[in-house]
Amino acid sequence: MNFRDVFPRKKPILAMLHLKGESHEEILKLAQKEADLLISCGVDGVIVEDYFGDEEDVVAVLKWLKEERPHYCYGVNVLDQFPKSYLLAEEYGAKFMQVDSICGHLTPEEDAVYEQECKRYHSRNTVLIMGGVRFKYKEVLSGRSLKEDLELGMERCDAIVVTGEGTGMNTDIKKIREFRSIIGDFPLIVGAGLTTHTVAEQLLVADGGIVGSCLKDTRKADGDMSQAHTLEFMREVRTLRKE
Repeated sequence: MNFRDVFPRKKPILAMLHLKGESHEEILKLAQKEADLLISCGVDGVIVEDYFGDEEDVVAVLKWLKEERPHYCYGVNVLDQFPKSYLLAEEYGAKFMQVDSICGHLTPEEDAVYEQECKRYHSRNTVLIMGGVRFKYKEVLSGRSLKEDLELGMERCDAIVVTGEGTGMNTDIKKIREFRSIIGDFPLIVGAGLTTHTVAEQLLVADGGIVGSCLKDTRKADGDMSQAHTLEFMREVRTLRKE
């Protein structure tokens, strides 16, 4: 899968559907509303993630997207379940998937098995894979250098995702530049902490961004999606793109 084919627009922005709600019905209804709001505000795609919901909620939202919004660009991240994310993406027409860690978070023995799993799905070439390295909340257990983990990661996915220490927390520009210096022109995505104040600097280095908390009314993951905040953020992106 070619990153430019899936995301033809310069510096694509992918927004999170965190699946907040008190019931399956409420979660689906809110996700539908958020997806429409986000796309109408100009984001390039949405990611369905079981951050607050569960796998049943992910499936319900993906099914709705496939049947009612097939023209949207959408992806999926079932947390810490690489095969499940890939297979759901295939089944429900998602163009891409995200996995929080593609390399570096496992011991060498565990990683040998994981590597074969990643490469088996990657070779199917039906879903673009975005994989994190040195990802938020993930302990580094590989015993390898960052350069080694990034080089292995590039063999397992189609885009590398870089983050800071946690959800909504800034990704240090020095870390983004370090990743870029190692991976060259391989697609690089900033996966956490983007704001209207940092997006220009960070996306001058990276190829795109995943954003969630910044678009909420409280600027936190558990807030409500804000049209005003989303439009404000996308104005900065359009300026960067010189649209």
